[in-house]
Amino acid sequence: MKKYLKSFLLRGLIFAGLGPIIGGIVFLILGNTIKDFSLTGYQVFIAIISTYILAFVQAGASVFNQIEEWPITKSLFCHFASIYTVYIVCYLVNTWIPFEPIAILIFTVIFVVCYFVIWLTVYLSVKATTKKLNSRL
Repeated sequence: MKKYLKSFLLRGLIFAGLGPIIGGIVFLILGNTIKDFSLTGYQVFIAIISTYILAFVQAGASVFNQIEEWPITKSLFCHFASIYTVYIVCYLVNTWIPFEPIAILIFTVIFVVCYFVIWLTVYLSVKATTKKLNSRL
């Protein structure tokens, strides 16, 4: 288990720097497209920290899919739970969505649908690639 934790942290640290860069690009686009767009220093700071954490957890959580001893449902649940938790917390802290039950429900439904569409796409493409490789052998 220690090697997976180390892998989680290493992957997170490698990719975490991309989060603030992407956040900066989004702010640049918003600043150039929305008249009188401005953020306080506090909002910028929280957004930078949040995007760092989002990128860190997103990259690190991929380790759950490589724990061979775990059934696919367990790794899928751990991956989903870690990513969903960090997304919902960051979105609420930044007020990117309001702290209202209906907004959280809408966010959750959209997140779940997108997550499973992406997961199913990746799963099916890996399965097809594996099948192709096995047939060549």
